[in-house]
Amino acid sequence: MTGDHTVIERVRRLEREADWDLAPVYGPVSPPQEPERHRPLDATGTVPVLPEAAPLAAPPQPAAQPAQAVPGVGAPVARRGLRGIGLGAGLGLGRVDRERLEAVVRTPLHRSYRIAVVGLKGGVGKTSVTLALGSVLAETRSDKVIAVDANPDTGTLSARVHRETTATVQDLLVAAPSITGYMDIRRFTSLTPSGLEVLGNDPDPAVATAFGGEDYQRLVDLLARQYPIVLSDCGTGLLHGATRAVLDLADQLVVAATASLDGASGADATLEWLHANGYGPLARRSVTVVSGVRGTGRVVKAENLVAHFESLCRAAVVLPFDEHLALGGTFEPAKLRHRTRRAHLELAAAVAEGMSHPGAAVPAG
Repeated sequence: MTGDHTVIERVRRLEREADWDLAPVYGPVSPPQEPERHRPLDATGTVPVLPEAAPLAAPPQPAAQPAQAVPGVGAPVARRGLRGIGLGAGLGLGRVDRERLEAVVRTPLHRSYRIAVVGLKGGVGKTSVTLALGSVLAETRSDKVIAVDANPDTGTLSARVHRETTATVQDLLVAAPSITGYMDIRRFTSLTPSGLEVLGNDPDPAVATAFGGEDYQRLVDLLARQYPIVLSDCGTGLLHGATRAVLDLADQLVVAATASLDGASGADATLEWLHANGYGPLARRSVTVVSGVRGTGRVVKAENLVAHFESLCRAAVVLPFDEHLALGGTFEPAKLRHRTRRAHLELAAAVAEGMSHPGAAVPAG
């Protein structure tokens, strides 16, 4: 494994300036609509029982739209900077372009698919990326999506949403023997406006740290029966048992970085660590996400970072700086800038393109 000094020197060669105002401006994205396929919890944390005379209607099932059947979508989406479907060349995000991206996001799945958001460095936006990606996947697809706090060092995933329950992954595992269906799991999750469900970790560091590899395996086995997509928001300790289990079971990785020297170096080191520790195939088909930062400190030019990380993984996507995300409070997509929401859709399309990529699906062990 290349030493930290070599990693930093390699990234240092990139220009240290990013002008986010030069990014193309696209048209507005339609505001998120309240999903109908889930039932929210009431104030007591339980699922309300609906009157027998008013049963829940079956959710609408859109026609399957395989990514390869969409005109203009044939090669990896983000690898080409999305130019193959009319984006990335200073054009507006028109209705047709948005529909093409959404069609890629709806790539059909034949089993539960596991995505892990990772990074050796803290403060690079892993939790924001998890929520952004999960929200677009849940809102655009017709199936259920859940994000799990897999950070053994007390993550903040559940603190970034309006919580419907204080239940944790540990509580769900304790109740596992009595779980028979989706609504049994739903009691332990918080539903966001996009339709994404969030399962938090215990706020007590001693309890969270005790969450190990076997626990994560049991958790994923349980969730996979009900959720077609499971996202894991990981901590920085890649050697921890839970994180190693996340990597062992992941179908695809999203590596978090920022447009700063430290943030880029951390992502670079993460990819090198993956290659050096037997996760080379995962690293090569991963997506690196470069989140924008304020124009202070040692900033790296965004397009140079994209070119750099595309040489190391399958795709790279830039997320512009957004004040709402920088505040670190409750994640509310409706408060994001239009181009941030556009970038989140591009990220989801890049990840979804990997769902049908040869070798992307790793059979469960």
